[in-house]
Amino acid sequence: MGEAADGPTAVELARAENPDLCLLDVHMPGGGIRAATEILEAIPEAAVVMLTVSQNDADLFDSLRAGAAGYLLKDIDPESLPHALRGVMAGEAAVPRRLVSRVLDEFRTSGRRRRLPLAGRRGAELTSREWEVLELLRRGLTTAELAERLGVSPITVRRHVSAVLRKLDVPDRESALRLLETET
Repeated sequence: MGEAADGPTAVELARAENPDLCLLDVHMPGGGIRAATEILEAIPEAAVVMLTVSQNDADLFDSLRAGAAGYLLKDIDPESLPHALRGVMAGEAAVPRRLVSRVLDEFRTSGRRRRLPLAGRRGAELTSREWEVLELLRRGLTTAELAERLGVSPITVRRHVSAVLRKLDVPDRESALRLLETET
């Protein structure tokens, strides 16, 4: 058993100790997600659980993509933590119920993409969630209204909008909406 103050030290310690389970913070100095990736590359049979305050979709999905078997929030009932960790060791996933719907939504929508043809350029491929955000922008909803409507944080909405703008190669929402009007 060991304790590390930062990601690189956690990786070194894991390599030295060969643990069955590593508990990391997403935002630990040096990067918790990077540490998770490196630990699992070195010790594939280890289980990594992220323990964090972050309910950010990007942190959640990046952690899971890195191979984390759990993503627990620091407000977890202290009596529930050992149970969750034992479950991970038994092959179960550990994700709070309030985050499970986000994981399912991401899984359901990630494979469904539609292409927006763009005159004189290669079309832009948007996920169904990005199309939904674009349509709600077209209806005039604000970031806060989009967040409430979609059941996500305003930061997540801004990330979806940024992804749409990047894919459409436009500088702002208004340009995206103008482009959408000319192409549809």
